[in-house]
Amino acid sequence: MNTVRIVCGPTASGKSSLVLHLARAMNAEILSIDSMKIYRGLDIGTAKPSAENLKSIPHHLVNIREPWESYSVAEFLPAAEAIIADCSARKKQLIGEGGTALYLKTFSEGLFAGPSSDEALRKSLEDEAERVGVAQMHQRLQEVDAAAAKKIMNTDVRRIVRALEVHTMTGKPISEWQSQWGTPREDLDVRLACLRLPRPILYARIDQRIHDMMQNGWLNECRDLLELAKPLSRAALQALGYKTLFSHLRSEMTLKNAVERICFDTHHFARRQLNWFRRIPKLVFIDIDGTETVADLAPRVLEAWGNG
Repeated sequence: MNTVRIVCGPTASGKSSLVLHLARAMNAEILSIDSMKIYRGLDIGTAKPSAENLKSIPHHLVNIREPWESYSVAEFLPAAEAIIADCSARKKQLIGEGGTALYLKTFSEGLFAGPSSDEALRKSLEDEAERVGVAQMHQRLQEVDAAAAKKIMNTDVRRIVRALEVHTMTGKPISEWQSQWGTPREDLDVRLACLRLPRPILYARIDQRIHDMMQNGWLNECRDLLELAKPLSRAALQALGYKTLFSHLRSEMTLKNAVERICFDTHHFARRQLNWFRRIPKLVFIDIDGTETVADLAPRVLEAWGNG
């Protein structure tokens, strides 16, 4: 059985710098478990590793899609499993790093056996969302699957559409399909260490990081994306902050209001990440206060992994 060791945590928790430290110390490669770092051109706003770090340490599943392309957990999981198998065959250590909770949960428990996508139905639901608005689609989901609606933000059109698609195709709520989750998979040894900070400290770090991103040219990155020949896919548009900065660039809100909105939305996203992490079996939380160095944290991560 292959083993995959992962550092996860909410956005701005410091997991990326910690994994870089661990990878150098262990001569390991890095597997990105992030649904947005897969997209080329979405660099600053996704806190993607620098070009220097990408060059010095092999990173897998980074920059593998164009921003107008879609990508799903059903594509991620087999790609990640193939990378794990390849590193095992080469006797190369691999460290997973990311905060996409659905990807992490799927790693731990496998894909739920829901129906495959119906492209025509999905397109119809997406068109309907364009016409009536995402909030109304979320209300529709609330009526047929309150449990799923409670977990899905009323702005997350991709997951709302998928939940409605599953219900329409099967007559059964997606929350019932997903109820088979909760049991660790037996074909992969997943060891998860999750960084957790007090909420006020985490929020302050989020705000500082967003400020730094703006200073580092995030707005120009968004301007370049708007000038692409093809619009961003619905999947890529889920990346935090991009739609908000696009609204500013279209003169729909001031830059100050846009940045404030991004901070607020990212705080909310971090809370949701932590709620998701709590549902993942065998995940070990590492409580920190934000003053620790990566050298301080590395032994605690190794302990959480069981030094296996």
